[in-house]
Amino acid sequence: MTLLSPSKDSLVTLVIDTREQEQYSFDPRLAVAVRRALPAGDYSVAGMETFVAVERKTLDDFVSTVIHSRARFRRELRKLAEYRAACVVVESGLAEVLQGRYRGGAHPNAVLGSALSLILDFRIPVFFCGNRQAACHFVQSYLLGAHERWGE
Repeated sequence: MTLLSPSKDSLVTLVIDTREQEQYSFDPRLAVAVRRALPAGDYSVAGMETFVAVERKTLDDFVSTVIHSRARFRRELRKLAEYRAACVVVESGLAEVLQGRYRGGAHPNAVLGSALSLILDFRIPVFFCGNRQAACHFVQSYLLGAHERWGE
């Protein structure tokens, strides 16, 4: 798999959910971004919206969601669990979780346990990507990789 260029001559169209408030800017040499409602997740690939998705979270949002908005998030995860490829990307490193560097007062073990629950109960990987820039690069590469494997 080549991450530096799309598998086809044309650019890949990446879809950003209309509810995504802090959208990523993708490399214009590799992809074009459009905004429209997605059935689940924040990012997908045009034509693959019902089976490929990425849910993006800042660390504070991740903690708030897995601790305080658990029921709503679990509904979203049930949808994503049916996808061919889905993941949660956190714009922070695991070290920040373990050191409690987030708002909300949740114990680091509770946050880590919630992340592990997503992985084990729903089979949805959680990627702690270190920071926003690394997370953006990861999401772009993940979606381009999915397009290369299953795109038209």
